[in-house]
Amino acid sequence: MIDTHAHLDACTEPASELLARARAAGVNRVVAVGSGMGSCRAALAIAERSDGVTCALGIHPHQAGGEEAERLDELAELLRGEHAVAVGETGLDFFRDYAPRDAQRRVFEAQIALASGLGLPVVVHTRDADEETRDVLAGFDGTVVLHCFSSPPLLDAALERGYYVSFAGNVTFPKAAELHDAAARVPADRILSETDCPYLAPQPKRGRPNEPAYVVHTVAALAALRGIAVDVLAAQIDENATRAFGLS
Repeated sequence: MIDTHAHLDACTEPASELLARARAAGVNRVVAVGSGMGSCRAALAIAERSDGVTCALGIHPHQAGGEEAERLDELAELLRGEHAVAVGETGLDFFRDYAPRDAQRRVFEAQIALASGLGLPVVVHTRDADEETRDVLAGFDGTVVLHCFSSPPLLDAALERGYYVSFAGNVTFPKAAELHDAAARVPADRILSETDCPYLAPQPKRGRPNEPAYVVHTVAALAALRGIAVDVLAAQIDENATRAFGLS
């Protein structure tokens, strides 16, 4: 099993302990996410000393209005490293609006250009910005992963364009009816799962810090929503992640 989106450097416990528990739970691969240059370097350091860990590196939309936005050349160099498998997370967040929207779009477009130039997939964060996200991505012909999917109005465009749709712990919440419907609609070869740890722990662990081991609960919930066996879905997601991120 794989956790396709984990902020290991943001977790309180050491990555080594989190990864040991993940392996014990059957999660043997993790895509560690860096947000900003310090976080990106921390994620890379974890990957360098940990089996089964690769990295997605980017500048988060919350950071688009600050100095991180001026470090795209530095990001490009990090993305050329052997452990980097994706650009991101990047995107648009018009819910929090922690950065000016024009700055968010500019940094998003710049990272899409990086992904295109380097031949890497892009991991997208989008919140309350469905139309704008759809427009920005329209010109990108590479692989797109919609991380922590929570934008049902974006689903039709995502399916039409062949994007990967990744579900996090919020799909396990009993009242998340729209996400439940979306999870049942995504084609078998385009569904992914993640923790987004230490955030959004799945329902059985809700209220606790999330961690890669808990992706098993999200996969189980997705399997139930899709009416298939957990091991079948886990194998399919593993195959999808291998293809999406070019993993060995």
